[in-house]
Amino acid sequence: MRSVQAAGGAPLSGEPDAQPVRARRIALLVAVAAVVYVLDVVSKLLVVEFLEHKAPVTVIPGALVLNVIRNPGAAFSIGTGMTIVFTVIAVGVVVAILRTARQLRSLPWAITLGLLLGGAVGNLTDRIFRSPAPFQGHVVDFLQAFPVTGFPVFNLADSAIVCGGILAVLLAWRGFQIDGTRQTGESADG
Repeated sequence: MRSVQAAGGAPLSGEPDAQPVRARRIALLVAVAAVVYVLDVVSKLLVVEFLEHKAPVTVIPGALVLNVIRNPGAAFSIGTGMTIVFTVIAVGVVVAILRTARQLRSLPWAITLGLLLGGAVGNLTDRIFRSPAPFQGHVVDFLQAFPVTGFPVFNLADSAIVCGGILAVLLAWRGFQIDGTRQTGESADG
C-alpha cells in the first residue's frame, strides 16, 4: 500500500488550519499567474509596436533572435486552421485550473498552476482580441532560441506553459499532491 502524509507540514483538509493555508496557496497561484500574464502582454505589446514588420533582431548570436510572427495554430504552428478549437481548449484549461485550485494546499503546485494559468490566459487574450477576428486571433510569437537549428518561435506565455508542464510532471512523479500530501513508498509486498 502507498502511504499518504502531509508534505512540508501542510495541514490536511480536515484540520483547522487548512483554510488559511489554502488561501495563501491560492494567493500565490494568482500572483504567479498575474506576473506571467503582465510580462507576456507587455512583451507582446512592445514587440508588435517596435519590431513587427522589421528584420529579425539578434540578441545573442546563434542563441537568441527576436523574430515576430503571428501564429494561428498551437505550439510549433500545429493546426493553423483550428484557431477557434484552440480558443475553446484554452478556456477549458483555465476553468480546469480554477476548479483544481479549490483543493490547493501545496506550495510547488501553486507555482506550477500559476505558470500554467498565466500562460494560458496570455495566449487566450491574443486569441480573443487580436486580428483577424474576435476569438480567432493569431498569437504573437517573437522569441527564437538557436535559430540555426530551426527551433520554433515562441513567446513568454509558451515558456510559462512549458515550465509549468515540466514542473507538473516532476511533482506528480515525486508523489506531491495538490492537496499538500505526498504519496511515498511502494506496496508492502515489494
